[in-house]
Amino acid sequence: MLTFSAILFDLDGTLADTAPDLAFALNTLLQEQGHSTLTYEAIRPVASHGSVALIKLGFNIGPEDDGYKALQQRFISLYQQNIARETRLFDGMEAVLAKLEANNISWGIVTNKPAFLTDPLVEKLALADRAACVVSGDTTAHSKPHPAPMLHACELINHAPEDCLYIGDAERDIQAGKNTNMRTMTARWGYLAPHDHPESWQADVIIDHPRDILQWL
Repeated sequence: MLTFSAILFDLDGTLADTAPDLAFALNTLLQEQGHSTLTYEAIRPVASHGSVALIKLGFNIGPEDDGYKALQQRFISLYQQNIARETRLFDGMEAVLAKLEANNISWGIVTNKPAFLTDPLVEKLALADRAACVVSGDTTAHSKPHPAPMLHACELINHAPEDCLYIGDAERDIQAGKNTNMRTMTARWGYLAPHDHPESWQADVIIDHPRDILQWL
């Protein structure tokens, strides 16, 4: 039985479906560079892993390669301009947040997305005044799976890590939760790739849909 008094969510692929706008930015960049676009199905599993992974997917280059920085900067610019073009909370997530709030259970966000992208997105999703905390990838000196952002979130919401549940769709999310003695839940509706094996991540629970969270409240 899971016991907790607060819930922290990953953002991309857990709380919000951001992949459509990330895919739009990447495909726009590919078109600008004279490349063929990629299918949404090819991009979706990479959407949780940031601009480095998306540029690698689209152009097969990394930070060590010539031309990478310019592509990354343009990708981020395109994404900023379209950050909430199609992004929405995942189906069923609004009901979860409403139930948490009705039960006076604190909830917050811990993401590896940098604050200059996280903050405007959270505003556009009308979550800024609802979340008890929003911790971005550059809020602390380290990002997940390091415990620093998780512990900072606990300080902001005034809950001990042992009293928190962390929900995410990537192995680093579960590692981050376990590194701070939080209860953990894998969001199987998120951006998992075919080679991902969430059963091996050793989360306390694996769930298939946001509505499954309700049974634990």
